[in-house]
Amino acid sequence: MTTAVLDPARAAGNRELLGLLGRTPLARVTVDLPCPQPGFWAKLEGLGVGGMKARAAVAMLLGAQERGELRPGAPVVESTSGTLGIGLAFAGQALGHPVVLVGDIELEPSMRQLLGAYGVRLELVDRPAAEGGWQAARLARLRELLGLLPDAYWPDQYNNPDNTAGYASLAVELVNQLDHLDVLVCSVGTGGHSAGIIGPLRRHWPGLRLIGVDATGSTIFGQPARPRLMRGLGSSIHPRNVAHDAFDEVHWVGPAEAVDACRRLARGAFVSGGWSTGAVARVAAWAARVHPGAVVATVFPDGPHRYLGSVFDDGFTAAHGIDPATAAVRPVEIPHPGAVEATGWVRCRTVTDPLAPGPKARP
Repeated sequence: MTTAVLDPARAAGNRELLGLLGRTPLARVTVDLPCPQPGFWAKLEGLGVGGMKARAAVAMLLGAQERGELRPGAPVVESTSGTLGIGLAFAGQALGHPVVLVGDIELEPSMRQLLGAYGVRLELVDRPAAEGGWQAARLARLRELLGLLPDAYWPDQYNNPDNTAGYASLAVELVNQLDHLDVLVCSVGTGGHSAGIIGPLRRHWPGLRLIGVDATGSTIFGQPARPRLMRGLGSSIHPRNVAHDAFDEVHWVGPAEAVDACRRLARGAFVSGGWSTGAVARVAAWAARVHPGAVVATVFPDGPHRYLGSVFDDGFTAAHGIDPATAAVRPVEIPHPGAVEATGWVRCRTVTDPLAPGPKARP
């Protein structure tokens, strides 16, 4: 793939597709994860057309159209580890734009095939950057493509406020589906859905606590950047959409905890997903257990299908040194994000923005 051009025939799109967006079910999850727990609510975004990030993708393209930044029929170029790619494929079809995605060679074959089936042009980088890993390598190639495609629009999901605004509908649905909510657990990658829903939800339930779930090796909350196996949560850069001051605490979760939770969900609740889903389920079950009587909810960003060759594959987990039997049953608590490097499930009730001015402790 080297080019993408204006396509007048596609410029009209198919806006009837937008009527399929959102309105996902809410499930009660009571399975042991791994300890007995009283249950929490899970918003099943994987059952929505285009997945959770279709909400953000549509909002970003509509915003760009309204501002004149995205011309009719012009290509949309973005970096993705997969989930936003599906959302952009949906938004591109609905709004009339070809989609060019920059992924990397660790993107699952099934996801590559699915994106191709949706008409996406996919380019893969073959090695991580020395600083910033795969994420930085994808962004470097993306900028090269923008130079080759002068009419292209880059949504910049990590820093685009329309990403956050796109989740207003998710907040409305949660308010309509729940009578009350005490604790919300959100995975954090671009920071979009947690920032987008916490404001509206706290206006409805002022005492609502927000727990962020990050991946080990992610820099979002002040840990050092390390190679990360889990995709969909965490970051090697510092997204501006993350609302650090909205979080009451943060948990870093490792691959073993996420895999164990995903498999337990599949066997005991018939709803599951990938790395982000396993991570938030683990923490939501813990929160329900340690806060008796509290109403706890979380968002499952996607379903299990793209992870059949990774999270649910014993050969994959063995090859990567992941043993679900060794997964932690509770987090280790640290006083500050810089106190120790998290290599497994860690909790911290001091939440800081690593880009904010002022001294910071280092691991």
